[in-house]
Amino acid sequence: MTVKKRWRRPLFLLLAIAVLASAMLPMTALAYVPYDTNYKNGYDQLIWTQSAYTPVEVMGREIYAPDPKDPSKQVFSPLVQPKGIFIDEKDNIYIADTGNNRIVQLDPQGSFVRIIDVKESPLKKPEGVFVDKKGEIYVADTGNKRVLRLDNSGKLIREFKRPDTKFLPESFKYDPIKVAVDKRGFLYIATLGGYQGLLQLDPEGNFQSFFGANKTDFSVMDALKRLLYTREMYLREISKLPGSVSSVTIDQSGFIYTVTKEVETGQIKKLNIAGKDLLATKNDDSATEEKIKNFGEVRFPSKDKLTPKLNDLTVDRNGNITAIDSTLKYVNQYDANGNLLFFWSGDTSASSSKLGVVKTPSAIASNSQNNLFILDEENNIIQVFRLSEFGELVHKANQLTQEGRYEESEKPWKEVLRLNAYYTPALLGLAKAAYKKGDYEQAEKLFFQAGQQEGYSDAFWQIRLVWFQKHFGFLMNIVIIAGLGFLIFERATRKSRFRQNWRNRRRSQIPIVVQLKHAFYILKHPIDGFSAIRYEGKGGFASSAIMLILALVSFCIYRAYTNFTFNASVFLEINLVTVFFQFMVLWVGWIISNYLISTIYRGEGRFRDVVFGSTYALFPIVLVGLPLTLISNVMTLSEASIYTFLQYGMMIWVGLLIFWKVQSMQNYSVGETIMNIFLSLVTMTLLGVLIFITFGLSTELKDFFFSIYQEVTIR
Repeated sequence: MTVKKRWRRPLFLLLAIAVLASAMLPMTALAYVPYDTNYKNGYDQLIWTQSAYTPVEVMGREIYAPDPKDPSKQVFSPLVQPKGIFIDEKDNIYIADTGNNRIVQLDPQGSFVRIIDVKESPLKKPEGVFVDKKGEIYVADTGNKRVLRLDNSGKLIREFKRPDTKFLPESFKYDPIKVAVDKRGFLYIATLGGYQGLLQLDPEGNFQSFFGANKTDFSVMDALKRLLYTREMYLREISKLPGSVSSVTIDQSGFIYTVTKEVETGQIKKLNIAGKDLLATKNDDSATEEKIKNFGEVRFPSKDKLTPKLNDLTVDRNGNITAIDSTLKYVNQYDANGNLLFFWSGDTSASSSKLGVVKTPSAIASNSQNNLFILDEENNIIQVFRLSEFGELVHKANQLTQEGRYEESEKPWKEVLRLNAYYTPALLGLAKAAYKKGDYEQAEKLFFQAGQQEGYSDAFWQIRLVWFQKHFGFLMNIVIIAGLGFLIFERATRKSRFRQNWRNRRRSQIPIVVQLKHAFYILKHPIDGFSAIRYEGKGGFASSAIMLILALVSFCIYRAYTNFTFNASVFLEINLVTVFFQFMVLWVGWIISNYLISTIYRGEGRFRDVVFGSTYALFPIVLVGLPLTLISNVMTLSEASIYTFLQYGMMIWVGLLIFWKVQSMQNYSVGETIMNIFLSLVTMTLLGVLIFITFGLSTELKDFFFSIYQEVTIR
């Protein structure tokens, strides 16, 4: 007993210290977030970040309605399959309680306020709700095929049924699922399967137009069908329609946002009053063509190759767009220009429910504090997410950058970068701040680290301009002195023995030198030059090997050392071994395929002729590729047209030399040459497929025999 008493007091003391220490710890240290938050840069590299939002509470559980048997009493009446949520300017929450045929209102703290069921005209499966600045409530009453306008007390003001107009086709199904209203009172209605876009009605319910329709995807296969099919065959094809808008919302500035499930690009649109998508950017290759962004993120591709299906979105007070994915259960957040900020998701397969994990996200909204409210259709609740310290810091810095206040954004971006050194938006924000301050060297470095070509090019342009301004006089003096020196040398040595000996010099008769110089003759007279290789022995194994090595080295240098401005892949560190094998596989595949087709297709060239000629045809890569690589390091995107012209010129030159090589060495007409090259390319493709299948089957066969061996040894 004495020993037990001796140890009892120290144990109680240790327990008291532990309890006191736990009480003194900050609450954030004990916080648990049941999901991972990520970011993806422009090169699809996955970056792990701190949580941008933390789950704080659940709403919508305590809902009571009058007892049908005794209206004086209240009975528990939970949400059933809710599909719509809206938060007004006073942070009141409205829920489209689809399964209960009603609208439920909660106060900003999530406490139950009232049920709106429109007794004079009962609702049926409502899926969308919207509240304007006057407090009037608009309901997408899907089951009754109408939109209702109610006053702030829930009394019916107007009913918007299918517009009576000749502009709506008879096949158009008027099943409203979401609705938004602008400052003028114009309605924008998303209908079920409405591929024509949003239905725009005026305040009186008159049809105005279809708004914000998606474009139909038109693939290469569709083009071939249109070219080859008869009209009857083409009409029998299943109609290819654009995706239908899944949801619509409107921000404080009056911009209209739509989200679409069944499209591969442009899932989110930010539309002005004219219907122009402000998230689409101009294509670099065209002054008029738009480059449509892709929205909807996934951490790792799934085995069944499920693609994101965005079904609803919200826009916070800073213009940030947050969209939910009903298929993959991701929450995706973008800034006002459509640039990714965060995306996150947790394990929704668990049998138990967790705060922060939304099993079936059906709708999303945000309040004046930029908190997110996500409606969980499966659990019939609202999950509330609040900005974390990291998320708030990113929003603050990004907002300053969006407003052009780059220098003010520098301090918060530095703090973001301190917390996460791999978060690309912080690098971009700091790069823009450095550029604004005139620190172009630092801006160039940061733009490169962020993988942003346009900013990198702009910073380098400024560096180059400053350098030229500083050294222009010196450069001009060199040019003038060099020019005068050349003129003096020319006049002084015009009649000298040195110049006469140079003019009368004997050309080298060494065979390999003659064969290498023949490459220049081919550039001037390609058909005669390739015929000389075939009939006059102007090509050999040694010279062809040297030409191949030169072309290979030039191509590797071109791929690895072209400036980042024109070659974004250098950001990811190009593997020269991979480049080497790619080049050799294509070259060997072409040699074999072209020789086989030429043998079958009445060709006269030998195998060695195909090898030598194909090697000499690569000479423009040496002649143009190396200088192009060099000058790319002193060019900016302002000179992109020059770079592109030289780049495509080099490839076309090689292609033309290959064409003339086949024509002259195989003694073909122009038509026969085209057919030979086409069949050679088809053969290359088939060889590649066969090799891929062979290696795949070999792996499967090896695994099969190994499994048999294991079975035998175990038994």
